[in-house]
Amino acid sequence: MTIVHLLERNAKEFPQDTSLIEINPDQPETRRLTWNEFELVEPTARVPHYRREITWEVFNEKANRCANMLKANGIGKGRKVAILLMNCIDWLPIYFGILKVGALAVPLNFRYSSDEIEYCVDLAEVDVLIFGPEFIGRIEAIANKIGKKRVLIYLGAGCPAFAEDYNDLISECSGTFPECELKESDDAAIYFSSGTTGFPKAILHNHESLIHSSRVEQKHHGQTKDDCFLCIPPLYHTGAKMHWFGSLISGSKAVILKGAQPKNIIESASREKCTIVWLLVPWAQDILNAIERGEIKLEDYDLSHWRLMHIGAQPVPQSLIKKWLEIFPNQQYDTNYGLSESIGPGAVHLGVENTHKVGAIGIPGYGWQVKIVDTEGKEVTQGRVGELCLKGLGVMTCYYRDEKATAETLKDGWLYTGDMAMQDEDGFIYLVDRKKDVIISGGENLYPVQIENFLAAYPKVSDVAVIGLPDKRLGEIAAAIIKLKDGVECTEAEINEFCLDLPRYKRPRKIIFADVPRNATGKIEKPKLRKIYGAEELVASQNKS
Repeated sequence: MTIVHLLERNAKEFPQDTSLIEINPDQPETRRLTWNEFELVEPTARVPHYRREITWEVFNEKANRCANMLKANGIGKGRKVAILLMNCIDWLPIYFGILKVGALAVPLNFRYSSDEIEYCVDLAEVDVLIFGPEFIGRIEAIANKIGKKRVLIYLGAGCPAFAEDYNDLISECSGTFPECELKESDDAAIYFSSGTTGFPKAILHNHESLIHSSRVEQKHHGQTKDDCFLCIPPLYHTGAKMHWFGSLISGSKAVILKGAQPKNIIESASREKCTIVWLLVPWAQDILNAIERGEIKLEDYDLSHWRLMHIGAQPVPQSLIKKWLEIFPNQQYDTNYGLSESIGPGAVHLGVENTHKVGAIGIPGYGWQVKIVDTEGKEVTQGRVGELCLKGLGVMTCYYRDEKATAETLKDGWLYTGDMAMQDEDGFIYLVDRKKDVIISGGENLYPVQIENFLAAYPKVSDVAVIGLPDKRLGEIAAAIIKLKDGVECTEAEINEFCLDLPRYKRPRKIIFADVPRNATGKIEKPKLRKIYGAEELVASQNKS
C-alpha cells in the first residue's frame, strides 16, 4: 500500500465527507462556495473569513485531473514535478496528482530567493514547476534560464506570459485516472533541508517512507474519523504534511489556516471544532502572550473539542508547556522529534502520557530505533552526551546527487542526525543542541538549548537564542539574543541577576536585546545571528586594538 491508495480508499468510503477546509483570515468573502467548490451561492449572512472546503471525492478528482494533465505533458515514472505554492486547498491534490502518475513531488520552500529556486530545480532535475501568484516576480527573474529545461505552470488569476495556465491545462482533463502501479520501494519525493548553513541538500524518499510516516502519526496521536486537524505550518515541509497524514489515514478532515496570528488560530479552532492543533514554539508563546494581555478572552470561544496540542521542529522550553497546561488543563500535550531526512516528525516522541517528562523529546517512536554515540561511533552510557542516530523505515534513501554527504550521514542503515542528545535513567532522550552549535568556552562545552530553556522562563522574555561569539581569551563566549514581550522594559542587569542561578561557566557573557529570527518551521536562524553579531564583535575588537 502507498499514500495514494489511502486517498483513493477515502474517496470511495467517504465520498461526500469533508476532507479539506481552507481559511484565509486576510481575505473576507461575501460569498461562500458549495461542497464541489465551483458553484457560488449567496449566503444568509456575511462569512467572516474566506473559506473553501472540498470532499474526499472532489480531492481525489482534483488529483486525477492533475495526474492526467501531467501525463499529457509526458510526465511519468521517475520524472520530477516541483511545487512552489503557499498553503491552499489545491496544494495537496496537486501533490497527490504528481504521485498518482508515478512522478516525484518536489516541494519548495516559499521563502526561497530566485537563486535558491534555480539551484533546487536544477539539483533535483525538475521537469515541471507549478507555482502561485506570490512567486511571479521570483520566477520571472529566472524564467529564461529554468524555462529552457522545464515546463512552467502557473496556478492563479492572471497567468504571466512566460508560463502555462494550470486551470486551462486541467479543464479538459478527466476526473478519473487509471491506477499507476506503485511499489513502496519506488522513489516518491525530494524534500530539501532547511538550508540554514548554505544552499539546501536534496533529500530523496520512497513511498515506504511516506506510508510509514502516516502510520507513525496515527499510532502516536490516535486520529479517528471524528478528529479535525488544524494545519498551520507550510505544507512544503515534511512536518506539516506528515502530521496531516494522520488525517489521511483516518479519513478525517483538516483545516488549512493561512497565517499564524494568535486570535485567528483560536477562532479557527473554535469555529471548526478542531481537535488537534500542531504549533511551533513562537506561535504557542504568542497565544499565551495574547491571553496574558487580554487580547484573547478564552470565554469567548468554544474550545471543548480541542483534545491535543503538540509541538515539533525545535526544542521546547519546559516553562512554555507548564504555562500552556495551566491555561488549557483539559488538553493533552505531545512533542515530536524528527528531520526531513527521517520523513519529518515521530522518530522520537514524548507521548501524551508522559507530561511528567516535559523537557525531553521522548522515547523512540513507533517503528523507530535510536542510539546515542560518541565521536568514534560507539554508544555512550546513560547520562552522557553524544550524537543522536535514528534507524527505521522512514530514513531517507540518500541525498540526491550527493554521494559524499550521504556517506557522512548514513552509516550501516543509521541516520546520523548531527543533534547532540543524552538519555536519562528512564530511557527518555533530551536534546542538548546541534553539533555545530555547541559553544566551546575556555575548554568547556556549552549547549545553547540548555541556556535558552533557562532564560525562556524569565517572565519578561518572549523569545531567546544563544550563540557563540569569538573571544581572544576563552575562544568563544555565550551571547544571549533576547526578544522581550511587548510593552515591557528590561535591563541587562536584570538578566544577569536572573542568571546567577546558572553555573558560572554557563552564564551568558553578553546580552543583546533584539528580534530572534526563525525560519518558516520555527527553527532559530543561528547562522544569521552569528553573521550579524560575530561581525559586530570583530569590528569592536579591531577598534579596541
